[in-house]
Amino acid sequence: MLQQLFSPSLLHALDLIGIFAFAISGALLAVRKNFDVFGLAVLAEVTGLGGGLFRDLVIGAVPPAAFTDLGYFVTPLIATVLVFFFHPHVERLQRGVNVFDAAGLGLFCVVGTVKAHDYGLNLASSAALGLVTAVGGGVLRDVLANEVPSLLRWDRDLYAVPAIVGATLTALCLRFDTLNPATSASAAVTAFLIRLLALRYHWRAPRAWQRRSSVREE
Repeated sequence: MLQQLFSPSLLHALDLIGIFAFAISGALLAVRKNFDVFGLAVLAEVTGLGGGLFRDLVIGAVPPAAFTDLGYFVTPLIATVLVFFFHPHVERLQRGVNVFDAAGLGLFCVVGTVKAHDYGLNLASSAALGLVTAVGGGVLRDVLANEVPSLLRWDRDLYAVPAIVGATLTALCLRFDTLNPATSASAAVTAFLIRLLALRYHWRAPRAWQRRSSVREE
């Protein structure tokens, strides 16, 4: 199905762009945490490849693409070098990085859903793995950096919700046999735009109704 939606060269290029954007965010967090160059590389690799690696292991696509394509492994290392030497400038370009990150989110939630479905998973499970593909690397990054994962924090702009929307739209297209390059691109763009709007207007998910917690907010 993926080969029917995108040419192999286009899909590979889009994958690398998304991996690079995610890897930049991982390396930047490592700089803020005062990690050494090895720590930068680990967080970049984990953030860029973690979601897709987990998906491939779950669906039995082994060895995972991260280990069979040298470009997948090298791309986070390029991001590491860039951040290591030029992180003050990269920090100033954070808005642009966020745009690429949102684009990767939109792409990966669609690609992850379709690939899981291609391997025989039902629609709900496929959408769940589409979500994991999009946000899994960020969760692993935050855990390794001893942070509460961003998608679990109420004070962070919506991140998982755009991926859920994109994965759900993709699953619905699969259900009604309407998935094609136009509809898959529409699902990815929808997730992308929701993420950008969340960043622009600081949209956040609601907390528990009539919350009366005495825990201090951090």
